[in-house]
Amino acid sequence: MPPAEGEAVYDYITKTNPYQSWSFYPGKDKFYKGRHPHGALLTSYVNDVALKGINDKVGTLADGAIIVKENYMPDKKLGAVTVMYRVKGYDPDAGDWFWAKYKADGSIAKAGKVAGCIGCIGCIGCHAAVINNDWIFTGPVK
Repeated sequence: MPPAEGEAVYDYITKTNPYQSWSFYPGKDKFYKGRHPHGALLTSYVNDVALKGINDKVGTLADGAIIVKENYMPDKKLGAVTVMYRVKGYDPDAGDWFWAKYKADGSIAKAGKVAGCIGCIGCIGCHAAVINNDWIFTGPVK
């Protein structure tokens, strides 16, 4: 598994273990309806660790779980790719999730402990609303 660093995670999900070969998030198909701040349409992929935890309804996904969300514009043009990656001990106050947002060209928009910014609450602040579902909006994990 890669270290919790923007470039290393991107290389892992695009070259070492390409996420587009992973399963869709259980219960989701390609181009399901999204909402702000992601995209009008979304496609979510999960690695084997995340898939097992979701299917087994474990409540908290295991270390090494990765969820990759493609964020599309209404015209189905890719706007960004967002990632949640569980790394043991990375950030216990935020569920040990490493957060990343990559632009369509693969460059890093945000990565790490993305708490907030002026006028927004960031990944952690927003996903805290679903802390009882392991910080995940996409679907149930328990």
